Amino acid sequence: MIAKLRHIGNPHQVTDDLLKRFGLTDAADRKVSTYSGGMRHRLDIAMSLIGKPQVIFLDEPTTGLDPEAHIEVWKMVEELSDSGTTVFLTTQYLEEAEQLADRIAILHEGRIIVSGTLEELKKLFPPAKVEYVEKQPTLEEIFLAIISKKGEK
Repeated sequence: MIAKLRHIGNPHQVTDDLLKRFGLTDAADRKVSTYSGGMRHRLDIAMSLIGKPQVIFLDEPTTGLDPEAHIEVWKMVEELSDSGTTVFLTTQYLEEAEQLADRIAILHEGRIIVSGTLEELKKLFPPAKVEYVEKQPTLEEIFLAIISKKGEK
């Protein structure tokens, strides 16, 4: 429906591609009211991408998503940005801002208190102290390694 409203050529193909990309193909014929919260969230993001907008606002797009969908949203944001789309992204996950943002604005109590590139923001603090830290894999890394091995079989 959204593709038709936006007068997109071949709306069924656009819809099928986005449903596949967001892992919703199996649920395509179901009523949205039967979707889980994460599925609805992915559907909202997919619908906002129809028509390749020049500017897109994503308000905490990865909240409530499973690790695979989370990574897919990150890839989507990077692809949109690389293709020239301006993406305004709100997030409480600072790692997400570090990975995805060209420019960052930090809000506190409803006001922007500082903004700039990650490098500009890092210069506001003294140089980092170098320490040896043994890094253990995160649960997300373990999950992704396990499912990628299952996919190889």
